[in-house]
Amino acid sequence: MTSSPAPSLALPVLDPDLEARLRTRLQDVEHALENAIQSEARFVTDAARHLMHAGGKRFRPLLVLLAAESGDPTSDDVVTAACVVELTHLASLYHDDVMDEASLRRGAESANARWDNLVAILTGDFLFSKSSELTARLGADAVRIQAETFTRLVEGQILETLGPGDGDPLEHYLRVVAGKTGSLIATSALYGARFAGAPREVEEALTSYGEKVGTAFQLSDDILDIASESEESGKTPGTDLREGVPTLPVLIAQRSTDPADARLLELLAGDLTVDGLHAEALELLRKHPAMDEARRYVVDRANEARALLTVLPEGAARDALDAFALLIATRTA
Repeated sequence: MTSSPAPSLALPVLDPDLEARLRTRLQDVEHALENAIQSEARFVTDAARHLMHAGGKRFRPLLVLLAAESGDPTSDDVVTAACVVELTHLASLYHDDVMDEASLRRGAESANARWDNLVAILTGDFLFSKSSELTARLGADAVRIQAETFTRLVEGQILETLGPGDGDPLEHYLRVVAGKTGSLIATSALYGARFAGAPREVEEALTSYGEKVGTAFQLSDDILDIASESEESGKTPGTDLREGVPTLPVLIAQRSTDPADARLLELLAGDLTVDGLHAEALELLRKHPAMDEARRYVVDRANEARALLTVLPEGAARDALDAFALLIATRTA
């Protein structure tokens, strides 16, 4: 059996005992993920393993493990729950790449590019089914939570596909982000607290924390797409801009009534697949006040999430969750 590479922690943890515990539990999650995707058909296993081994930061499983520190983090159900959210996330990536006609994911060839759309779609379905199998082991309440989460995730994707219509584009986009990204990260925090036996008030606070952190996570991606000078994330800077995908800085800029922004607004309304026009729009957007406004919005969401942590006892786990929110809001890769 091919094993996933041992994951590094996606955030600095200052307490050595907590760091060691998280590393060990993340490795348990990796082994469980590897077991979960085994199929009688070797090709299916290889296709399912493709993105799992492509590099992801495992933010969602890590959040499950961190939230579990609010109770008994050693429960086997915590590891199972961490696998549930990661498999759900991975499955959605296979489907996203088909819808987006993406050729790269995490710096590697996407499944639809390596094979074809049919393989990518069915592999995503296979991973969703494996996630459901694991959820059933956690009990009826976990099945309900997962179903509600999946509903929000799919509705977010549908809303994105339909567009804002006559509604406000920025408000519509934030609803899409809450559904597509915030919902599963909120469930990650909820699962960690629930299956560690944390008090109800802690569970509720961490669920809200996860929703806000999840939103900040996606919106920080929006900023990186424009601001990044490198391709460390496996995505060429300005990819969303080139493809006409609305993101937070673009939507804020498009609200401008300043005559000085006429050229930028013209470019944003036009075809940015032309290299020269794309480069000009990217440069103008990087200098625009919309970038700072977008950064403030993301930091505000992260600070709201951090404020929810006061219900947790002071200690290494609370400090790590606080650092997790800050990292997501200010990350550069």
